[in-house]
Amino acid sequence: MSTDTSKDAAAPGSSPAGTTRATIAARFERLPLSRWHVTVRLIVGVVTFFEAFDQLLIAYALPELRDEWQLSTGDATAVLTVGSAGMLVGALLSGRLADRYGRVKVIAYCVAASGVASLALTACTSLTPFLALRFLQGLAIGGEVPVAAAFISEITRSFKRGRFVLLYELVFPAGLTIGALVAAWVVPAAGWRVMFAIAAVPGLLAFLVQRKVPESPRWLAERGRLEEADAVMTGIEAKVSAATGEPLPRPVASASTAPAPAATAATPAERAASGIRGLFTGRYRRRTLVVGVIWFTGYFVNYGVTSWLPSIYKDEYGLTLSDALLYSTVTSVAGLLGCLIVALTVDVLGRRRIFAICLGASAALLLTLAALGAGTPAQVLIWTSLSAVGFFGSNICLYLYTPELYPTRMRALGCSVGGAVNRLGVILGPILVGVVYAAGDSVTAVFVMLGAVAVVGAVVAGTLAEETANRPLEEISP
Repeated sequence: MSTDTSKDAAAPGSSPAGTTRATIAARFERLPLSRWHVTVRLIVGVVTFFEAFDQLLIAYALPELRDEWQLSTGDATAVLTVGSAGMLVGALLSGRLADRYGRVKVIAYCVAASGVASLALTACTSLTPFLALRFLQGLAIGGEVPVAAAFISEITRSFKRGRFVLLYELVFPAGLTIGALVAAWVVPAAGWRVMFAIAAVPGLLAFLVQRKVPESPRWLAERGRLEEADAVMTGIEAKVSAATGEPLPRPVASASTAPAPAATAATPAERAASGIRGLFTGRYRRRTLVVGVIWFTGYFVNYGVTSWLPSIYKDEYGLTLSDALLYSTVTSVAGLLGCLIVALTVDVLGRRRIFAICLGASAALLLTLAALGAGTPAQVLIWTSLSAVGFFGSNICLYLYTPELYPTRMRALGCSVGGAVNRLGVILGPILVGVVYAAGDSVTAVFVMLGAVAVVGAVVAGTLAEETANRPLEEISP
């Protein structure tokens, strides 16, 4: 981190002439967590909650859609994956846009677009327009989630950043879980259209985001808009000081309050790195490849399991639609518990251990289920739910870890590339599960495949992932 500590240049109300990227970072590092942080986290969190809510609805609508439109297995797979294809494209686009035009603006536009698409889905009477709208909705959801993760990281100091960020990120699995609970009740009672109508309402939150959430001062400073960065930072400092009732401590050059390894000096190429090429320059190359593998394997397993569970329970074990949705919901609830456990332990155990433990445990549990034969729905319920504690926990940690690996100038892009790779996992997971399920005599082969993929993720994370806990962003990524 830079040692620029000009005399009180970072104090509230200071002259913009004393504002640099280093002083903005130092001013953030001295901010205690306060009501301001919680308020911003809640506003952005509510937005992310409903994006997750929207994302999961298709799995619960699918059994009814198959009956209503007489969908083949191929059609059903397209319904499950077209939204993810949109999310892949949306993630790649949003990162570039957010690094160029700002985090908050991109978040707001994505939320509005998602709400409009969800409302339009209620009017669909055939497969083709439904697929087109799901793709468009995927663009918006895939665009919002990684940019929001980058933004939350940028307004948080390094000490216990993991807990703060992941308690925010809990809104995503919470949205998946609440979506599952609501869908399990609403879809059998009122039909899938009502669910998408409910999911359209939060599009109105776009106006709240634009009015109440300030742009990231780190991003403003990175773009050379130092006067704006200083003004926004001064406003944040005033709100934090008012919330705590105490004056803020003086900024210091290296504000990490926990011991951290010294940063290796950046090469000129690394300091100039930006754009897609920058993600594969110097130290960032290894980070991009490693985190890409973790994104892919974690989400391959996650959606390979959760997307097909309702249909597997209904078709393989003869459960009613209501019971199939209820069993699937238990797995989502177990996953939420895993996310909470990770949020509370990630700063103590570290990111690398969390990934290795969570994915390794998931692999062992899925392979155990396959060895037992997956002969009853109760067996599938128990072992997939225990496994979900692991793969949900690993996946939520990625939303903390990925923004830490890249500098501000390409942080949103790095997050969006991670989001795009996770979409590959989300797309291929359900597709390959569908292929294996259709070709086999039982579901055991499905769980063998998913367990093997989780093993790959655990090994890569445990041996190659870089630890970032309690280190300032500017130290990790110069």
